[in-house]
Parts: sequence; C-alpha cells; structure tokens
Amino acid sequence: MNGIALAPLRIPGLPVVVLPVFDGSGIDGGLYTAITRDARHAPWLLNDTVSTWSAFGLGLFAALMLAAWWLARRSDSPMMARALATPWVVAVVYGVDMMLRTLVREERPCRSIPRSFTLESCPAPGDWSFPSTHAVIAFATAAALWLVERRLGAVALLAAVAMAASRVWLGAHYPHDVVGGALLGVALAVPLTIWATRGTPWVERARKGRLRPLLLTTA
Repeated sequence: MNGIALAPLRIPGLPVVVLPVFDGSGIDGGLYTAITRDARHAPWLLNDTVSTWSAFGLGLFAALMLAAWWLARRSDSPMMARALATPWVVAVVYGVDMMLRTLVREERPCRSIPRSFTLESCPAPGDWSFPSTHAVIAFATAAALWLVERRLGAVALLAAVAMAASRVWLGAHYPHDVVGGALLGVALAVPLTIWATRGTPWVERARKGRLRPLLLTTA
C-alpha cells in the first residue's frame, strides 16, 4: 500500500497515541525491487563483500578523520580547526538525521513491499527508513574532509557513494533514502565545517602551549 499508514506510539505512563507512518514505496519502489532482484541473483562473494562493507565500512570514515587531524598538523590553524571539528560536525548532522527520521516516519521497504528480498534482516518496527543514517554519516564526513584536505575528501566521497549504494543493494533502504541522506549530510556539514574556522584563535593559542605536539609539526 502506498501513502500513509498508522502506527501506535507507546510511551510508558501515557496513553497510546496513533501517529501516521509514511509508505515510500510509491516513490521508487520499482527501482528498489529491481536492484534487490539483481542482488538476489548476484554471486555470493559480491553479496558478502557488500554486507561486510555496509556493516563495518563506517570505520573507514573514522580513520579518515584521524588522518585529517594528522595531516592538519602541517597546515595552518584554520585547517586544524576544521579537522578537529569534523567529528563534532558529523555528530550534529547525525542528531538532525535522528530527528528527521522521527518526523518523517517512513516504513522500511522490507515492510512496505510484500515478499521483498533483503540480504540483511528487516529492522524492527520503529526503525525508520528516511533518511539513511549510513548515507548521512558518510556524506557528512566526506563533505567536511573535502574542506580540510581534498585528497582525503575524494577518498571519503568514493567511499560514501559505495556505502549509500550498499544500503539499497542489501534491501535496507529505498534509493531516495540514501539520496536524501547524502543531500542532508552535505547540506549541513559544509556550513558547519566552515563555521568551525571560528575556532582558529583557540588553535593558535593551543599550538603555543602543552598541546603543541598534537596540533603542530614542522616535520
């Protein structure tokens, strides 16, 4: 069924409230079905690789953030300010993502489309689909890193595209979920990372104090 359904919201101590649930299958459910059909017939090695990447790939983005800090030690204070802010930027974007998911309340495709094929178990009810959190985190990290170190940003961007694609291939999200996540991640991370340059005076002071070895190197 396409459109709006209803689902109960249970809060201990309060009456049960029935809130609308959005069914996104009418947007690109056909494309989702075609992609997951290909996944059903794909070689097991490909599917295992995609599953592993989807499960553990976000660790690469954490490693790239560490690399950005390390490289920024050789750069000017504004770049270091941005590098240090990158994890916080991603955390803020993640928080916005969680709020948006709660507002939109889009049901997962594995629940909206009967007999849909998935390579991972269908998330529990209430684990909403839009936007894709994996895509939000991946593209927010890529956008922030692009403003710190272009080479790292390029690597992160390729990894983000792969992460977003994996979420649809596994059957966890519709294509519009990952596209929306990508747009949200970039739209928020770019201005937040630029705003983080305001921390430059703090970095300059810290580079003259005890934190100097962590924030500056001439090697």
